[in-house]
Amino acid sequence: MFQAPIRRLQALIVALLGFSVAAAQTTLPTAPALPASTVATDAVRDALAQTAPTQNSAQQAAQNQAAQNRAAGVAATQASDTVAVTPIRGKSVIARSTAYNSTPGQTDATPFITATGTRTRPGVIALSRDLLRIFPYGTRVMIEDLSGRYSSMLKGRVFIVEDTMAARKTNSVDVWMPTRSEALNWGARQIRITAIR
Repeated sequence: MFQAPIRRLQALIVALLGFSVAAAQTTLPTAPALPASTVATDAVRDALAQTAPTQNSAQQAAQNQAAQNRAAGVAATQASDTVAVTPIRGKSVIARSTAYNSTPGQTDATPFITATGTRTRPGVIALSRDLLRIFPYGTRVMIEDLSGRYSSMLKGRVFIVEDTMAARKTNSVDVWMPTRSEALNWGARQIRITAIR
């Protein structure tokens, strides 16, 4: 009963396969010949062997001096987390403050890198996007705890705005702490943030 339909199906498959093989042999153009692998290897080797024109020693010395000056400027900026004796005060805002440390749960995928590309360290703060309009990246600020609890810890310290908080946060400051326990001890509080000119 099923033998006749199966034979027809087999005949149809053989006919189609035979037709497709014959069509492929007659209609497909032959593939172009590729160069030998040694030709490609030699071309790559020659391209890599070419070097950029060398600079003269005066240009190299000038570039080295400029790099050393930049490195010294960055080191001086990062090392100076003490405040001037009489800072000139600028804009001031009262905001909510919390603390954070470098754990992936509290930051993005790069917990030790700030939004400005620097490494996290004591003295770094993150601001909400609305406060970044008032205190842009690189602004040096002083923080005053309005509860009075951490006034001695904050007195005379200068913080640098180098990080950004999550987009949903407003009127908030996040102070970077080296450990989770310090961040938890900080808690949430009202502070006054003042720019130093």
